[in-house]
Amino acid sequence: MENGKIGTMEISKTELKELMKEAIVSVLTERKDLLEDAVAEAILDMRLALAIEEGDTGEYVSEETILSKLSV
Repeated sequence: MENGKIGTMEISKTELKELMKEAIVSVLTERKDLLEDAVAEAILDMRLALAIEEGDTGEYVSEETILSKLSV
């Protein structure tokens, strides 16, 4: 260190891209559960969106009607 400054290391865009790729592969290899959880959540979100879209008739349903159906 000169004059109390911390040295810097230069890295090219290609090198940074390769480091990031290695880090992501490493995490996904060591923690497969993270990817599985993310995919499972995405599937649930898609299914919920499709169910909402399918059930959307444009008609208003009262809160009482919804709660009565949930209580069954």
